[in-house]
Amino acid sequence: MDHAHPTRTTLPGIGTRYDLVTEGGKHVSIVVHEDGRRFLGFHDPDDDDNCTNSVPLDPAEAGALAQLLVPTPIDPLRNDLEIDLVTEQIPITSRSPYSGRTLGDTQARSLTGASIVAVLRRTGATPSPAPDFRFTIGDTLVVVGTREGVDAVADLISGG
Repeated sequence: MDHAHPTRTTLPGIGTRYDLVTEGGKHVSIVVHEDGRRFLGFHDPDDDDNCTNSVPLDPAEAGALAQLLVPTPIDPLRNDLEIDLVTEQIPITSRSPYSGRTLGDTQARSLTGASIVAVLRRTGATPSPAPDFRFTIGDTLVVVGTREGVDAVADLISGG
């Protein structure tokens, strides 16, 4: 089995299960329910149908976990530069001028230098949203950038 690529199983009426066997022989799965809920599961290596532990994750928790699990590429040409990046979660409230508008409308990247890397919604997370992604009240934007850039996106989104 290729350890870097999980297998995918459709669970009719439930959602999709993604299974990964680590190099160390541990069996891990993520079950993505049709309603957006996610469960992280750990299995008995001798009986993969025997789930030994399960952790439910809401969309914000799944997004935060995904951020932590993505390896940070190391650029050997830039290792002498230190860039302090921060990640913030910024809500779209009823006061936001961008509720009902698209990511492209914000021009956040060009105006602030910070990036909206995901949108968390009650129904699930959208990583790397496209410019035509339309925001709605209750969305939470996951923003990465310098402290100043992230603060500027927060001001922009809140209408401040």
